[in-house]
Amino acid sequence: MKMDKIWAPWRINYFKIKKQKGCIFCKAKKNNAGDYVIFKSKHCLGLLNIYPYACGHIMIAPLRHINSLGQLNQQEVMDIFAALKKIQLALDKVLKPQGYNIGLNLSRSSGAGITGHMHIHIVPRWIGDANFMTTISDTRVISQSLGQLRKELLKYVRP
Repeated sequence: MKMDKIWAPWRINYFKIKKQKGCIFCKAKKNNAGDYVIFKSKHCLGLLNIYPYACGHIMIAPLRHINSLGQLNQQEVMDIFAALKKIQLALDKVLKPQGYNIGLNLSRSSGAGITGHMHIHIVPRWIGDANFMTTISDTRVISQSLGQLRKELLKYVRP
């Protein structure tokens, strides 16, 4: 039986990244998280996920360090949903996905990897994107570098 190889040499950077202490969203608020921030407004920011489920996986978080929807004030709610709309429209133009998974994981029991700072995931989807790679080998193929994706998205999310 012949085994095919998938070469993705850029992925080595993900393994070399040292796990940082502290909240990634609070750090991103201060220093643009190594330029993975694609959007910042008065109450929230949009950040490319460096461990994406699919190409274009973005997280939207309030600037305040809070862990539940109930702690959001009305201005934050409106700002976050305006950002969600803006980012989805940008992803439509850049990646042309066939659908989206948009959601929140609130608490460790719901699958949240970052539990202290609530955030919304927006994950572009295509028919067949969760193919055998994800199903049997727990591997995802990401078809575009984060740097290139960021460059393209900034055309639509920043003034």
